[in-house]
Amino acid sequence: MKIRNWVIALALVPVFAMADMTAEQRKAEFNKLDWHTGPRAESIASKATLKTPSDKIQFLDDKNSRRFLELTGNLPEDGNYTILDMEGGWWATFSFDQSGYVKEGDKIDADALLKTLKDSDGPANEERKRLGMGALYTEGWYVPPHYDEKTKQLEWGLKVRSDNGISLNYTIRLLGRSGVMSATLVSSPETLDADVASFRKVLTGFDYNDGEKYSEFKPGDHVAEFGLAALVTGGAAVIATKKGFWAAAALFLAKMWKLVAVGGIAVLAGLKSLFKKKESSN
Repeated sequence: MKIRNWVIALALVPVFAMADMTAEQRKAEFNKLDWHTGPRAESIASKATLKTPSDKIQFLDDKNSRRFLELTGNLPEDGNYTILDMEGGWWATFSFDQSGYVKEGDKIDADALLKTLKDSDGPANEERKRLGMGALYTEGWYVPPHYDEKTKQLEWGLKVRSDNGISLNYTIRLLGRSGVMSATLVSSPETLDADVASFRKVLTGFDYNDGEKYSEFKPGDHVAEFGLAALVTGGAAVIATKKGFWAAAALFLAKMWKLVAVGGIAVLAGLKSLFKKKESSN
């Protein structure tokens, strides 16, 4: 990884994320996080369990993931859980949206969805600017959105342009009884295909807890106000715009691609060396 990319990544850190921290100080902060080394079963949002497959996969709980996001120049939020692949060089977050049971059968028009995303760039970037973050622009699909009825997963890959160049954000939505789990992969254009394949293997260890599976829906359960297509363009944020709460929607859209906007792979280069040092000391 070129040093220049590392510097760019640090330059994009919001003002609240300890902007004066050096690379070595940042690595020291990563070292303080409570990394769980696989294989082991990890709880995600009390809704699902992820069985990490090997010692190459590191896991962070909600509290530590918030700090991880801050250290990587992303908006620190509660409700995120992180996995880090030390062999493949990618990381991903999981977060659960208790929006209700999302019905199948919704038509997915990739062209119309892409237009909606591009139209949202302007107001979303105004919000990102207010938050001290760089602008992002929708370039197009890397993989158009598609839904698998067997696995109950909706996924897509999106090209996003920033001052850093083109980034790729690969997202998988896993439908559950009471909401949707979002799994977002951070990768680079050069390694995305291999990273997605590796990510999929890790996801085979994901399962909703008993009572939370999509197939366990019962009459009377809360049903989401939107369908599959809206999950691509913001889900609850879409409802917010219809009700006139654009500020809430803009904030959501401003954060949609947070995991690919800050050169996360550059940060990962430092993490790899950190874990190599840990292994050699054991």
